[in-house]
Amino acid sequence: MKVIEPGDGEILDIELEEDFLRRNRELAAENRRLLDKYGIHAIDIMGSIGSGKTSLVVQMATRLKQKYKIAAITGDVTTTIDAERVKAAGASVIEINTGKECHLDANLVRKAISELDLREIDLLFIENVGNLICPVDFPLGSHQRIAVVAVTEGPYTVVKHPFIFGEADIAVINKIDLCQAMLVEPEVLKEQLLRIKPNLMVAKTNCMTGEGLETVVGSLGL
Repeated sequence: MKVIEPGDGEILDIELEEDFLRRNRELAAENRRLLDKYGIHAIDIMGSIGSGKTSLVVQMATRLKQKYKIAAITGDVTTTIDAERVKAAGASVIEINTGKECHLDANLVRKAISELDLREIDLLFIENVGNLICPVDFPLGSHQRIAVVAVTEGPYTVVKHPFIFGEADIAVINKIDLCQAMLVEPEVLKEQLLRIKPNLMVAKTNCMTGEGLETVVGSLGL
C-alpha cells in the first residue's frame, strides 16, 4: 500500500507554525518558573475523550487531598461537567473552555494560573482536552505528563498514536475491567508502550474503583 507523507517544506504555513510552537515553549517555560517559585508540582494529563482522564484526577485528588493542597485546571471544548466532578473531590478548580481548539496551550494555562491563589497550592493537575494528537506539541509548563489509554479504544491506539506516549512520563492503561469484553489484553498494550519508550512507567487501572491507583501515585513520587 502506498503511503503519502509530506516532504520538507510541503506543509502549509510551516514557518508560522514553527513561530507559534516556539512562542508556546517560551510561555511554558514562564509557567514552570512561576510554579517553581511557589513550590507547586504540576502534572499534565492527556488522552482521548472517554479514556478516563477526569476519573483519574478525581481518584488522585481524593487520595492525596489530606497530604497536599490541590488545585486543578480542566480543559474542555464546552461545559463544566468535568470541572464539577473534580471540585466535588475536594480540589480548587478552574475550567478552560477552548471552543473549537483541540488542546490546551501555555497561554491559556497561564491565564488560568493567574486566577488561582498560588500560595494555597502544593499540587496542580492540568487535564488536557481529549485528544491524542494536538497536545503533543504544546507543553504547558508541567513537571510531569501522563498519557491515558483505555482498553475500550481498541488494540491499535498505542501503535497508531505513538508520539503522545513518547512525550509522557507515565502511561495509564485504564478500564482494565473491560479487557475481556473488548478482547484487548493490557499486557500487550504495555509491551507496545515500552517499545515506544523503554523507560516509560506504565500502570494498569480501573479508575472507577481505584484499582492500580497506588502505582500511579507511586510513579509520580507523591
